[in-house]
Amino acid sequence: MKEYYARRAAEYEDIYLKAERQEDLNQLKAILSGAFSGMDVLEIACGTGYWTQILAKTARSILATDINPGVLELAREKNYGACNVSFALADAYGLGKLDWQRNCAFHGFWWSHLPRKRIPEFLVALHGKLCPDSKVIMIDNLFVEGSSTPLARRDDAGNTYQFRRLKDGSTHEVLKNFSSESMLREDLRGWSRYLRFRPFRYYWMAEYKTISNQGQEAELAGH
Repeated sequence: MKEYYARRAAEYEDIYLKAERQEDLNQLKAILSGAFSGMDVLEIACGTGYWTQILAKTARSILATDINPGVLELAREKNYGACNVSFALADAYGLGKLDWQRNCAFHGFWWSHLPRKRIPEFLVALHGKLCPDSKVIMIDNLFVEGSSTPLARRDDAGNTYQFRRLKDGSTHEVLKNFSSESMLREDLRGWSRYLRFRPFRYYWMAEYKTISNQGQEAELAGH
């Protein structure tokens, strides 16, 4: 996955050019541009900064993280206006190595790339960098026949995969899980409160408040 997104960096944002998705994207941008007004945001898997720019319209500051140096270089070139945006090279499963804590977080199109068995591990890492009752917003894809890349296979753990071809001619098998509202609620049971799920035509958005990590490390150990 890391290699795929490193090689895809130059064409990272092409997916947002699909004509049929513009109505959804405009709605998401309108919501997210004011979702963290005056707040200090932790962003996971920021990529080239496409959504960072949207959040920056009203956020006070953003700490945007990604595991790929190449996409962070592209993100740093963008204009974020008056928002104080900083970047950090960080593994989403290893956020404990960075010395900060915030009260809100955002990740876009990262949840679908989480292997099912690593969801608790990621939540421990993320919530460990957030205060209790922090606000978390995530967005991701719905599977839409004829628009989404077809699924190639499903493994024994329930993960689904796509074959994707880049402009350099290379083909990559990419883990891509499509969550329903019921799946997401089950995955976040015991980790969240006030979960609100909002479906669009091609995407979904979820917002919740975190609960304490107390006892969650034990749950992780049991997976």
